Parts: sequence; structure tokens; C-alpha cells
Amino acid sequence: MSDRSEALQSFLDAAFAAYDQFAQAPESCRSVRQIFSALEEPGAQRSGTGSRLPVCSHLDAALAVETDQEPLSRLIDRFKAIEPQLEWRRRTNHDSSASDNFEDSHANAMIIGPGGLEERRDLWFGVTLMAPNVRYPDHDHAPEEVYLVLSDGEFRQGEGAWFSPGIGGSFYNSPAIKHAMRSVDTPLFAFWVLLANRP
Repeated sequence: MSDRSEALQSFLDAAFAAYDQFAQAPESCRSVRQIFSALEEPGAQRSGTGSRLPVCSHLDAALAVETDQEPLSRLIDRFKAIEPQLEWRRRTNHDSSASDNFEDSHANAMIIGPGGLEERRDLWFGVTLMAPNVRYPDHDHAPEEVYLVLSDGEFRQGEGAWFSPGIGGSFYNSPAIKHAMRSVDTPLFAFWVLLANRP
């Protein structure tokens, strides 16, 4: 194991503070505490510069969110410090539930996890960016997941109605639940964490 960079540790400290304040559902609290407890032990570090996709032209607008919540402002500031190292990628498998413009209008980056700044298999900490008016496809996965949303946008779980968490909104996806998201007239920007090795 190698030591974690100061910038990444600072980001993770800010992320824990923000999740701790805004992820209040009991399931979210339990999951977040397990994830950040596991993060106390660093994984293998990746160095070097990252890469962006064209949709990342929306990052400045997404990160210019206005909030009077200091934990969110600090999280955005710390994210900006590590973003140049991130590898932004497209989701390669999707179905007809995605909008026609999905392919070139979204990007995901792994902060912690496979291909992330810290290579791990036990947990994933990532971020999603979408251009305005884009629908992410329906998808599901075995691990539970907790979102922290830093933009306007709408989300859906199962066959339920679309809902808007708002800036600083957080919600829990139970294991294997179908879920999706869509941006409105502004870019969508959200963090997500999950325990990848949970059954």
C-alpha cells in the first residue's frame, strides 16, 4: 500500500463530511459509515494526468453551483483539485431507455475503485456528469448505493415517479433496484458510493 496524496485525502475528508450531513436515511448512514471506515486504509495509488471527454465542457457550469452549505462548497473545491487526474469514461452498455443524445452527453469518473485514483475492488466512489436534457439508461447492480447530488436533476427508482433531490440531496438505492437519472435544462452532477463486494 502507498500513502494517499494530500489532495485525495482532503477530498475524501470533505466527502465524508458532506455525506455525513446530507445522507440521513438510516440505510444511507449505515452504508456511508461502512464505506468511509474501509477508506481509512488506503489502496494502491494511480498517478499521472487524467483524460476528459467532450461533455466535460459542462464541468465548469456544473461546479459553479450556488450553495450556502459550507460542506458542499468545500466538497466542490476539493473535487476541483483532483479532477485533472480523473479518467472520464462513457457507459458502454445501455438500452433504449437512454435518450438519443446519451452517448456523447454523459461521462462517469471513478475516484476510488477500478481505474480510479485509488485502485480497489471492495468499494467504488464515482461521479457522473451529464449535459442538459439527457436521460441515463435504466440500470441495476447488486451492491447498495448512496447518491449525493450537487445539481438540479431528476432520479427514479423501480417503477416509482421521478423525483428531484435538489442540491445537497441524497438518497439510497437498495441492492438490485432498477434506477435511472435525467438532467433538466442544466448539467447534472452527482457523486455515488457503493460497497462493491457486498453480496
